[in-house]
Order: sequence, then structure tokens, then C-alpha cells
Amino acid sequence: MYKVETLKTKRLILRMWRREDFDSVARLFSDPEVMRFISPRRVMTRSEAWGSFAYSVGHWHLRGFGYWAVEEKESGHVVGRVGFGYPEEWHGVEFGWTFAREYWGRGYASEAARRALQYCFTKTDLEHVVSSIQPENVASIRVAERLGEELEGENKIGGFDHLIYGISREKWRQAAASC
Repeated sequence: MYKVETLKTKRLILRMWRREDFDSVARLFSDPEVMRFISPRRVMTRSEAWGSFAYSVGHWHLRGFGYWAVEEKESGHVVGRVGFGYPEEWHGVEFGWTFAREYWGRGYASEAARRALQYCFTKTDLEHVVSSIQPENVASIRVAERLGEELEGENKIGGFDHLIYGISREKWRQAAASC
């Protein structure tokens, strides 16, 4: 079994998923506002959320990287997810973040994503990651840009336009050295 490293930031813990996290995942993916830029046609049923949850767990074992559960240190609540995915026939290693609506506007996405990206480029052999973001998702575009990601192109995913932001290991090193 693959051991997932637990990462910490000032306010958050990025850790492997636990069975008891599923209700948080089901709530997250049943919120129309959260899903607006993930699956614009609809929210997920509990069964579909289970599939996404199992994907998050299994991806670590199959690829050696994946999405972490993001836990708020102060409350112990799972507030979202952050990490990397690479489904078959995808356009690259996807770097993404999703947070429950009640935690928006606190800087958690940037904080968690910054730590995940640091892990990616210091502990894995990944050389480049991309974030596929719908043009209307201004908040996620801001997060990507804060992390040093740059617009690399456009793509249609699931029938919707997406901007493809990306960052390489070398670009990340340069940005980290200047901080």
C-alpha cells in the first residue's frame, strides 16, 4: 500500500482520505455553487460522489500522487481537496483545488495549493502540471496566477471552454527563489 505524506501549513493539514470523510465529499459535490465550474450541468449524487472519492484514494496507489483531503487545523473539519490527477487520455497532470463554499474567501485554496505544488516539485518526478479552469472562474484563475501558473492555451473539456494554466518545475524553482 502506498503511504501518502501528510503536509501542513499554518492553518491546514493535507492528508490522505479517511472513510469518515465521505459525508464531507458528498456535501461538497452536491452544492450547485461548488459544482458550477467543475460539472456545470449538474451536481453529483451520493453514488457519483463515492466514485470521485474512490478515485482520490485510488489515484495515490496507481500513480503515486493524487488529491489530499484538506483539513482545517482549528476545527478538524474537512474543508476541501487539493492535489493532482492524471486520468487516462488526459491532456496532462491536472493540478486542482475544490473547497466547500463556507470556506471560500479565506485564502485556503492558495495556502493549500502552494504547499501541494511545493511537494510536487520537491518530492515527485513530475516536471509540469496544468490547471484547467473555466474562463468565468475568476477566483481559481487568481489562485493559479498567485502560484506562478501562466496561461498556456485553451481547450474544450466536457463541452465547456477551459483556459489551461501551467507551471514547470523550473518556473516554480525560479519563483520560489525570488520569494
